[in-house]
Amino acid sequence: MVAELARRRGVRFDGAFECGSRVARIVGDVGEGDLLLAQPQTYMNRSGHAAHCLVERHGFSPEEVLVVYDDVNLPLGKLRLRRAGSPGGHRGMESISESLRTDQVPRLRLGVAAEGGPPPGGDPLVQFVLDPFTAEERPVVQEMIGRAADACEAWLSRGIEAAMQGWNG
Repeated sequence: MVAELARRRGVRFDGAFECGSRVARIVGDVGEGDLLLAQPQTYMNRSGHAAHCLVERHGFSPEEVLVVYDDVNLPLGKLRLRRAGSPGGHRGMESISESLRTDQVPRLRLGVAAEGGPPPGGDPLVQFVLDPFTAEERPVVQEMIGRAADACEAWLSRGIEAAMQGWNG
């Protein structure tokens, strides 16, 4: 999804590496400030390190960061945008909340659960998350990525409340 935003904005992740993340900067694009796109390259459960480093280095408040991640507790293709909240069992979001010392971090969850819900915890869940999408699922995923990028654009231009009203449901 972040790659789709970069494509739309005409920027590339050309080897720029910062805080354990591939980054692309869009100067003066949003209001009077810059937009920083980041793809952490840490293990998912250590993504808080990357988020904390970027927030500190660039002077962002946690409320100015939109974390986008997959969620096995949402049906495939479903989007859920929230202003804040608990990690809901997602280890990456848990790491970010702990590292930033707040649950007041906007997030956009992308549903990846197969029909019938996610597999039980442990090895089946790990394998499910690591497996590629099936040929039947790929069109749904591509459409979801486009809608997620639209939701991010709405968050940037109109704020969290307007984006939530337009994209949740």
